[in-house]
Amino acid sequence: MKLLNFTIIQLTICLVAGILAAHYFVLNFYVFLYLSIGLTVCIGFYAFLIRHKINHSALFTILTYLCIICIGITTYNLQNDKLRPRHYTHHNFNNSVSNITFQIKERLKPDLYNDKYIVSIKTVNDKKTIGLLLINIKRDSIIKPYNVDDLFYTSTTLKTIQKPLNPYQFDYNKYLEFQQVYHQLYLNSTNILQLSNSKHTIYGYADLLRTKINSKLIEAGFKDDALSIMNALLLGQRQTIDKTIYSNYVNSGTVHILAVSGLHIGIILIILNYLFKPLLYLKYGYYIRPFILIIIMCSFAIIAGLKPSVTRAVLMFSIITIARHFERGTNIYNTLVISAFLILLFKPNFLFSVGFQMSYLAVLGIVSIQPKIYNLWRPKYKLTNKIWQIFTVTLAAQAGVVPISLFYFHQFPGLFFISNLVVIPFLGFILGLGMIIIALALLNITHHYIVVIYSFIIDCLNNFIAWVAQFESFLLRDISFTISQVIVSYLIITALVQVYKYRNFKWTTISLILIIGLQSICFFNHYKTQNNAFIIFNKSRYTILGQKQNRTLNINHNLDSIQYNNNQAITYYKVGESITIINNDSLQNLYQYNKKTILVIDSLAVYKGITFQPDYILLRNSPRLNLNRASDSLKPKYIIADASNYKSYVKRWKETCRHKKIPFHQTNEKGAFILK
Repeated sequence: MKLLNFTIIQLTICLVAGILAAHYFVLNFYVFLYLSIGLTVCIGFYAFLIRHKINHSALFTILTYLCIICIGITTYNLQNDKLRPRHYTHHNFNNSVSNITFQIKERLKPDLYNDKYIVSIKTVNDKKTIGLLLINIKRDSIIKPYNVDDLFYTSTTLKTIQKPLNPYQFDYNKYLEFQQVYHQLYLNSTNILQLSNSKHTIYGYADLLRTKINSKLIEAGFKDDALSIMNALLLGQRQTIDKTIYSNYVNSGTVHILAVSGLHIGIILIILNYLFKPLLYLKYGYYIRPFILIIIMCSFAIIAGLKPSVTRAVLMFSIITIARHFERGTNIYNTLVISAFLILLFKPNFLFSVGFQMSYLAVLGIVSIQPKIYNLWRPKYKLTNKIWQIFTVTLAAQAGVVPISLFYFHQFPGLFFISNLVVIPFLGFILGLGMIIIALALLNITHHYIVVIYSFIIDCLNNFIAWVAQFESFLLRDISFTISQVIVSYLIITALVQVYKYRNFKWTTISLILIIGLQSICFFNHYKTQNNAFIIFNKSRYTILGQKQNRTLNINHNLDSIQYNNNQAITYYKVGESITIINNDSLQNLYQYNKKTILVIDSLAVYKGITFQPDYILLRNSPRLNLNRASDSLKPKYIIADASNYKSYVKRWKETCRHKKIPFHQTNEKGAFILK
């Protein structure tokens, strides 16, 4: 593992360790701030004393590692808004109407009912306050979406962000917490007042430019799907992509082309190098050109929203540009790690971003695995060689991301190599032509036939992706994969690369041990799923009950076939518990589980004449009953109301249970009810 000998790699590992420590443990900010400053001073003084013996000093190395770990802790805490006294969570604003002034920071993908934004708080009740909120504004066909930097006033109540209500469901609350968003507001056009639409930040001007580009493209004749794909490919904005089209890209294994990354930046750099080549003939052109190239690439990254993939790509190509300017060779691993170090130093939360993780793992896979696969066969003909290169790059990138992709998304596109073999060769042409079209549109010289041709190209791209995605039998879904399996899988990939490189007994043995370790984890996960459970899922307006017996799940529900097939609650539970068999049936009125009786009372409210005392009562479909009288008659130990009931009924039942001191569980408040 000679890579660990690189100093920057060692320092980045220490920085990551510090960020992880600050994230998972409550550490005093000021202690580690002073430690960082003190260690930096000590290292500087000690380096001056032993300046000729630094490479042989173990104490200097240890001090440096400790300093970087402390810097990692400090930089993470510096980015934590909650540690600042002016953060809104330090004031008692919950459950009360507050006068809030906020400024839009980022536009998110809207849902069926609301436009969504991340906003920065300016004042609350006339007090200067900081913090980020999720804003949901009811969609209105008359009102256009708002822009970044727009300033608003509203009077409303802060709402908590809903935690997942079903087992293994995607935790949107936790996802937003990584972005330091802890509350949300629900607004409409009647309770929001726009104070200003002027631009104050570089992100606001970038959004203004994107808006202008979009309006020019619309004027030129681009519509709907073609316009949304252009926004994703060229401007890094995926909010307007149709859900079906986006799913096709995901299922075909080509969703990565919709994220502005190294391929996009590489093409831009090639074009810029050609355009600014005449600068080399000027007196100081040798210094001016790399400076201009880096400025333009950074500007593009800002326009694309400074997503992790584009930030990584811009930093990498900037380092390469500078190295070429000084005629210095670049090590791709060093370049990659330097970019990661700089990003994490200023944006430590990126470490927990799926985009950041997959971007770096894909590049690591390409640079470490692709050359070895490519060397297995050297085609004689140029066309064959090009196809082989694309195939090996695609295969290496997949090797880099497949373990973590299985962990996050639980699926694997089996036809990824076919879709990428077709799409990637033409992607450079699509991007280059798209940039020219944007330039022409801004100059108001776009001709109709150019719009027709480019729209046809985008439609062909979408149609091909849809054709590949339709072969669902090649899409492996609902794969259960744990974090321990991810870690061991990457260790196996690393060991196999070393086996190929050194071909010795040591690395072969390590690889086999790791493979046995992965199998052991699989057996352990299988053993963990050998249990039983009774689940009352949360599903608005419907009832879903599940009985788990080892790896079999029996579902009783009142969903129609389409709703059942598309129900995510069942899918999440299936993946999380490694379920292999699912049976479904209609709802019953009585269930037995572990010598416990669950009585289901539906809209008919039939319970009289029952001679036994149920342990649990499930109220579903808003039964009209006197719960006070029913509880006296049946004497249950627990009462559950699922999400199929009217809220007014549930509120009344909750009060009755509180008065009679009977435990009450409301699924749309506390989540699914599970008996184990």
